[in-house]
Amino acid sequence: MSVQAKVISREISEYLWRAGKTLSTAESCTSGLVAAAITAVPGASNFFRGGVITYVNELKEQLLGVPKEMLDEKGAVSEDVARAMVNGALEHLQTDYAVAVTGFAGPGGGPEAPVGTIFVAVGTKDEVIVRELTGDDGREENVAHATLVALKMLLEKLKNDFPVGEE
Repeated sequence: MSVQAKVISREISEYLWRAGKTLSTAESCTSGLVAAAITAVPGASNFFRGGVITYVNELKEQLLGVPKEMLDEKGAVSEDVARAMVNGALEHLQTDYAVAVTGFAGPGGGPEAPVGTIFVAVGTKDEVIVRELTGDDGREENVAHATLVALKMLLEKLKNDFPVGEE
C-alpha cells in the first residue's frame, strides 16, 4: 500500500469517526484493496462495517442485488453496474457510505470495454458519483491507481458533506 493511500485513509477515518457515519465496500478488480487501505488505520472498526469482493456476475446479483438484466445488457464493467454496486453495498451492508470498483485490470479486457477500463463509484443513498478510468499501465498499476482514485473520491465526498467547522 502506498504512503499516499495510508495518508488518505487516515483522513477518511477522521471524517467518518467525527461524523458518526459508516462505510462499506463492493469491489471486483481491486480485490479488496480499498477495504484493506481503510482498515489499515487503527480504529477502523468504529466505522467500517465490511466489504464484499464480487469477481463474478452471479455474486454481484446475489450479494449486491445488481439486476441480471443490467449485467447482461451493460456488462459488469459499466457505470450503471458501479452505481448498482454502491447501492447494493449501502443496502445489504447497512452503511451510510459505500465505495464500489468494477473493471478490467488486465491483462485482458472484455466485450464491453478494453483492458484498463475501470469504474469507481462512491456514494450515499442520496448521491452516487462515478468516475471512469481508462488506459492500461499493466495490471498492478491499474489496480493501484483505481484503489487510490476510490480513496480520493471518498475523501472528497466526505469533505463536501462535512465541511470543516460545520460538523
